[in-house]
Amino acid sequence: MDFSVLQKQRSLYIPELPPSLQGSNVQVEFGEVPTVADQLDAQSIHRSFPLTYGQPLVHFVTSLNKAGHDTHSKKEQRQPIRVGVVFCGRQSPGGHNIICGLYDAIKSHNPMSTLIGFCGGTEGLFAQKTLEITEAIVATYRNQGGYDMLGRTKDQIRTGEQVNAALTACKALKLDGLVIIGGVTSNTDAAQLAETFAEAKCTTKVVGVPVTYYGDLKNQFVEANVGFDTICKVNSQLISNICTDALSAEKYYYFIRLMGRRASHVTLECALQAHPNMVILGEEVASSKLTLYDITKRICDAVQDRAEQGKNHGVILLPEGLIECIPEVYALLQEIHVLLKDGVSVDKISAQLSPWAAALFESMPPFIKKQLLLSPDSDESAQLSQIETEKLIAQLVEKEMEARTKSGAYKGKKFNAICHFFGYQARGSLPSKFDCDYAYVLGHVSHHLLAAGVNGYMATVTNLKDDVSKWQCGGAPFTAMMTVKRYLRGLGSSVIGKPSIHPVAVDLKGKPYKLLLRDSERFLMDDLYANSGPIQYEGPGSNSKSMCLSVEDQDYMGRVKELQAYIDKVRKIVKPGCSQEVLKAALSSMASIIEVLSLMTPATKDHVA
Repeated sequence: MDFSVLQKQRSLYIPELPPSLQGSNVQVEFGEVPTVADQLDAQSIHRSFPLTYGQPLVHFVTSLNKAGHDTHSKKEQRQPIRVGVVFCGRQSPGGHNIICGLYDAIKSHNPMSTLIGFCGGTEGLFAQKTLEITEAIVATYRNQGGYDMLGRTKDQIRTGEQVNAALTACKALKLDGLVIIGGVTSNTDAAQLAETFAEAKCTTKVVGVPVTYYGDLKNQFVEANVGFDTICKVNSQLISNICTDALSAEKYYYFIRLMGRRASHVTLECALQAHPNMVILGEEVASSKLTLYDITKRICDAVQDRAEQGKNHGVILLPEGLIECIPEVYALLQEIHVLLKDGVSVDKISAQLSPWAAALFESMPPFIKKQLLLSPDSDESAQLSQIETEKLIAQLVEKEMEARTKSGAYKGKKFNAICHFFGYQARGSLPSKFDCDYAYVLGHVSHHLLAAGVNGYMATVTNLKDDVSKWQCGGAPFTAMMTVKRYLRGLGSSVIGKPSIHPVAVDLKGKPYKLLLRDSERFLMDDLYANSGPIQYEGPGSNSKSMCLSVEDQDYMGRVKELQAYIDKVRKIVKPGCSQEVLKAALSSMASIIEVLSLMTPATKDHVA
């Protein structure tokens, strides 16, 4: 490869490891068996994953931290192992560093150990198309972007035939472990693979790594996804450049659509970094059931308010998943997808839509009609990257502003829109320092999970907002991250979906969203554009992390341990022989706590989506 000066410099960077993974002091500690988020789902998850359900959490600790714990120390003389690794899903910055970390870890385990990469994603896994990863290969791809070391395809391990092909490949190659690098769907597939391997008594253990630039694989055990930090930094710089251009020309409104299918995490993070004038999140639209007219009016009102202050420019961010969050458009898409599934040809679909859906469809611009008729993706959602929502919204706003001008309600300059889709400009970027470090550490964690002999786990690192020296490493069972969706089907009836790791939407009660709301009016009217510039690798800004990660309430397990410490203190205080007053106070307080927790538990909530 013909590297630039920067690429050569980056290839020499050695990511830092937290203390628990350094040297030969790595200790494996098995903790408590976690519960699932919703107790109503427990039985269904257990039934679907009987052999991998109910496994304990895994923590890695240094020898200094092991006192008082039942730990297992790996011996210095270790048998060589064979590990396979496969890229699943879309390429995400930092993916290569997972393989680099995994390679370094298994070679330190035993120089005779072998790391085998599957070329071409899961299709390469099924076809046993392999590449033995060597030091020369790893040296070429350290801290580099893309997935071109191995490549990827439209990946899934879902059908019985696909699962059996993966099983056959792992047996034929005599793999001790298989590491699956991917997002929500890929790790759900990995969970099924782990269960099938256990049922078949296959010795290959399956471990997943949370990698997706969407940032939607989040739960109590996973704080961030590899690639998200880089994607948001690159996009934020592009957005900031456009903000500066808008402020300079003072005559254009830029509508920018960002990646984010079922969740708007990228859009939220970029808004917090770049401070555009306006942001419309899919979660906001879905929660408030905003229609196309509502969204158009909201933007037009903002344009009019800014014009009254002499500002005829602005920047508006939209997530690509917005189109499916608009109630009437989503219903239209559902009708179209059913007709496509039934084999109705594209040119005849409009004639078979229900009257209201046909009316909405006919009101759409020709380019949107064509895009709405595209076959849905494998997850049954629309081809969101191909639907130019930003152009649709811009056209609707333009028409409304023309109408307001004719009626005399708007007296500003003519509305001019320029549209952009930032979909592929960032995902091949050189990874940020955070993603380099995080991915490399996850590669090491994956090896140690396999060396510990566990199956059906996701590699995890917590305390990510802190310095690397304070990161906590371990693994959590896939099943502890699963939920079961219930879909309303007619009056009083519902359909229960398959247990899966589902994408997590932006929390409209969370701190990052509240931070955006706090400043939204100032962003709208005062042009407080911020430009952090390109990704930094040294000096000021090199250690910066995403705004969402920095302000969210993380360290979930740390707070669990804090609660357990309080419970232990209560046990020490309330012993047989304590005073009646102490006992009464403890009983009263505990009764109140149990009552509150019982009301808050998910088991009492409405579960019909």
